[in-house]
Amino acid sequence: MKEMPNVVECPRDLLLAGGFPLKGNWRSDFFAAPHPIVLELGCGKGEYTVGLATLRPDANFIGIDIKGARMYTGARQALDRNIPNAAFLRTEIELIDHFFTSGEVSEIWITFPDPQMKKVNKRLTSTRFLNSYRRIMPPQGVVNLKTDSPFLFEYTRRLAELNGLEILDLSTDLHGEGRTDATTAIKTFYESQWLSRGKTIKYISFRIGSSPLSEPDVSDLDKDDYRAIPRFNPNEEIKPNPKYDSIS
Repeated sequence: MKEMPNVVECPRDLLLAGGFPLKGNWRSDFFAAPHPIVLELGCGKGEYTVGLATLRPDANFIGIDIKGARMYTGARQALDRNIPNAAFLRTEIELIDHFFTSGEVSEIWITFPDPQMKKVNKRLTSTRFLNSYRRIMPPQGVVNLKTDSPFLFEYTRRLAELNGLEILDLSTDLHGEGRTDATTAIKTFYESQWLSRGKTIKYISFRIGSSPLSEPDVSDLDKDDYRAIPRFNPNEEIKPNPKYDSIS
């Protein structure tokens, strides 16, 4: 994968020591056209990165994940299909502000992350991560979340409302509403698995804003009553997850 021209890697020690040469220069030095940059965080197999890049040739898309074996699928598809506005960055999400400069990213997609019901600082829509995104996005930048998790969806909705973040779109049953928007109709492998098990897909889109952020109270929220789809055997039955008996 290291030889793929649409995949970027940078060892953590070198990144922190000397800076990243494409930081602030993605549009001029990497992509064929200087279009706005959109990220997919935790891109997995890259279905959304490739799908969005195909639908929106007026933007440049970068899928980010630490698991190279997963993103290889999307990177290979983008090369085979000659999609010049799709690329992949192998790194930890916590480090993204080392790869992009202020205002360089216009939009972020977060597709089916771990809801992290016990660990607020690991939730990809927590104030910790939103503040990180703000370091690379303008206040009008947009964050999109697609999730099967009722807990994560409601947490994110409450966070946006508490902090006065402009909600652009919201759905508690994205595929059951008869929508025609092609960007939200893209289905990842695991999204299809959830749908086949009767789970509804939730979606929220909001502007990142610039005012100080506070965490919402979620002490009254019900926890998800099932565990994640096993990564190595997605056909395994989804069972209740009794370990989520408290939230901290």
